[in-house]
Amino acid sequence: MQNVRIRPWVPSDDVQELTRLLHRAYRPLLEMGLHFTATSQPEEVTIDRISQGETYVAECDGKIVGTITLVGPGGVNRRAPALYSDPDVCYFTQFAVEPDLQRAGIGRALLSHVEARACELGAKSIALDTSELAHHLIQLYERWGYQIVATHSWGAPVNYRSVVMAKSIERGAL
Repeated sequence: MQNVRIRPWVPSDDVQELTRLLHRAYRPLLEMGLHFTATSQPEEVTIDRISQGETYVAECDGKIVGTITLVGPGGVNRRAPALYSDPDVCYFTQFAVEPDLQRAGIGRALLSHVEARACELGAKSIALDTSELAHHLIQLYERWGYQIVATHSWGAPVNYRSVVMAKSIERGAL
């Protein structure tokens, strides 16, 4: 993970390139037949999702190579899992790393950053959701300390049931 820095998204960043990064990173899930929002979202949806929380990017040599958006605590999304509206819970979304740079520690660095930030915001837990069919992602999050706590159905155009996973982040738990 050489020369990578984590920083907040700024309005001058290229939303088109961020959207393309999301499409590239989520392409294997689309090839599995899973319709995650990030597999094909237009730039307008990327902007909307960025505006729902704090977005961070991993930058290497001036290029954005990863991203994650932290929402909450008590983030509001009427279609979201009930846990996401809990005032003690933050959640993250739009988590992606450039495919050629995956398994280099960039994703873990992004996630560690938002876990620490969620703790600063007073959250006791941080949560996520992913397809129950994305076994590789579930296993990854379990290795990182997350546990399945619920399931959720988003409805169309999402074509799978999600598992909701959470991790305690109270001071001293990280």
